[in-house]
Amino acid sequence: MQKMNYSESLEYLEKASLRGSKLGLERISEIMQKLGNPQNKVRTIHVTGTNGKGSFCAMLSSVLKNSGYRVGSFSSPAITQVTDSFRIDCNEISEEDFSSVLGEVADVAEKMNDKPTEFEVLTAVAFLMFVRMKCDIAVVECGMGGDLDSTNVIEKPLLSVITNVKKDHCGFLGNTIEEIATHKAGIIKHGRPVYFGGYDDVPEIVRKTAQEKNSELYEMDTSFIKTNFPAPVCSLSGTSFMYKGMQIKTSLLGFYQFENAVSVLNCIEILKNEGINITYDAVRTGLADVRWHGRFEILRKNPLVIFDGSHNPDGMRYTASTLKEYFGKKRVVILIGVMADKEYNLYPAMLRESSEKIFTVTPDNPRSLDCHRLADSFIAEKLWAYACDDFENGVKSAYSYAKENNIPLVALGSLYMYGQFVQALNKIS
Repeated sequence: MQKMNYSESLEYLEKASLRGSKLGLERISEIMQKLGNPQNKVRTIHVTGTNGKGSFCAMLSSVLKNSGYRVGSFSSPAITQVTDSFRIDCNEISEEDFSSVLGEVADVAEKMNDKPTEFEVLTAVAFLMFVRMKCDIAVVECGMGGDLDSTNVIEKPLLSVITNVKKDHCGFLGNTIEEIATHKAGIIKHGRPVYFGGYDDVPEIVRKTAQEKNSELYEMDTSFIKTNFPAPVCSLSGTSFMYKGMQIKTSLLGFYQFENAVSVLNCIEILKNEGINITYDAVRTGLADVRWHGRFEILRKNPLVIFDGSHNPDGMRYTASTLKEYFGKKRVVILIGVMADKEYNLYPAMLRESSEKIFTVTPDNPRSLDCHRLADSFIAEKLWAYACDDFENGVKSAYSYAKENNIPLVALGSLYMYGQFVQALNKIS
């Protein structure tokens, strides 16, 4: 077995990244078979969807952990370092554990004629990690789409989850909701239950696929959301509401976390029918204790600094609603950086009411939109916007304005810039 230290692991992943991104299951299926198909040795909840996947997985993992299960989870992208994608009992794995399992995967991968991509390698590490760590249950988030995503090698998931279907990654998944839903419906497996958590109607292709696969389809209880009384309380201390007589509170912030929590509660009922033992105390404690980076996360309090990874129009709408809910008519400073494939021209109208000044940056990612083009989209709509060629100076300028005027700073956009933003923020005293 090839032994690696963490530095060597990062070098290997850099090498794998040069293979680009390729959809398809041929390579991941081959490497899984050579590793003994670890993806089928742990009961797995498989999650796709346009928005809410990360928060949903974090909440559900926390509840399962508090129910006494040993829980593995895999999410993407990693927003601090690569080990952040892998968690055991809600704790990030160590660099040593990651490097050890990656060494096993690399031994197999390098003997393949068609070598796997970086994400396929990481997926293989996740499934093998769950077995090595003796997990009872795994919660696995799709990287993109569903049918051709490398995580979609699980033969019999405990439950398949589609959080919602909105427009995103259109260059890969299609330009219509039905096209995108077709890819996401690909995680539905024969005879295994599937849950659709979208507030909108279930796409016809999801219904059709579930019927063809003889998979029972569960839907979000939207009537409960519309008639919830008393109304959910969404504040900077968390989100709380009543659910079927239970007082529920989650520490995660953001107006969208109410719907994410309801989906988790719906899925808990399904899992209980599948023989998973989950108590009310585990639900209450798990949702109260959950932690997750980059989703309306408070990073500082004086001035208030928040990071929210709203990276597509649907996510940005929820962020705009949250800003109004939390701050009312009080305006905030916004620092924003996005990927070039997003419909960023829609963002000025969404952020108009809440923004006092907007600083645009270019995240350190080859897919990023240039900060000047992003600023121009706001300026064209008569909003004050300034393009910051230097990321750190942009953060410093936005922070200084927020502090001098005693108003919040909200960093928005791609999760890929989370680590870069935190590093820049930490350099400011």
